[in-house]
Amino acid sequence: MPPLLLGHRGARASQHIPENSLESFELCLQHGCDGFEFDVRLTSDGQPVICHDAISRSLKVESSTSAALGLPTLDKVLKQFSDRAFLDVELKVAGLEKITLQTLAKHPPQRGYVVSSFLSEVLISIYALDPAIPLGYLCDTRKKLRGWREFPAKWVIPRCDLTDEVLIQQIHDAGRQAMVWTVNRPADMRALHNWGVDAIISDETERLINVSRHKVSLHKVSRHKVSRHK
Repeated sequence: MPPLLLGHRGARASQHIPENSLESFELCLQHGCDGFEFDVRLTSDGQPVICHDAISRSLKVESSTSAALGLPTLDKVLKQFSDRAFLDVELKVAGLEKITLQTLAKHPPQRGYVVSSFLSEVLISIYALDPAIPLGYLCDTRKKLRGWREFPAKWVIPRCDLTDEVLIQQIHDAGRQAMVWTVNRPADMRALHNWGVDAIISDETERLINVSRHKVSLHKVSRHKVSRHK
């Protein structure tokens, strides 16, 4: 099975469209991606909004209202994309667990999803609320990566420079799936394909699609040649 191809905060490499915007999500799908990763934070009035940093437009997200920030909400993203994209919903802060599950229940993603976080307490809280939710254990250090077996996460999501073929095999041997971020170099994209990774997250969505199509094309040619000689 070829890996899922996902845009990082949408089509992040675009110079004309801001990341984590509805337009950026649309663009990465137009490029041919299966879906995208996006970041969720909590406003002062209890709304989950799409934003990577703690400060947006000189306003602290946690101490500002959704109306003041003018950012897309989780509800709007799910309503617009839940029927046509795989969604990696990254929770940047604690306190989003219940409303995230409620919004997912309201707009259930039809092409699959994962709720991911760097925060172990967030993953534990979601698992306690609903063990069936597909969780993603995000890793950005080797120390954190060593603890991936301790969490009931379907997806292990290491940073690209922490990933090798042995790790991918260990994840698969444990019955889990591997999603790697942020993969922007063609050589890394090709290596991950060869190692059998389950999903790739990239800023460079057009490049990811082009490299992946080439890999699929080579695979088809190889299979054709083998079958012809049988």
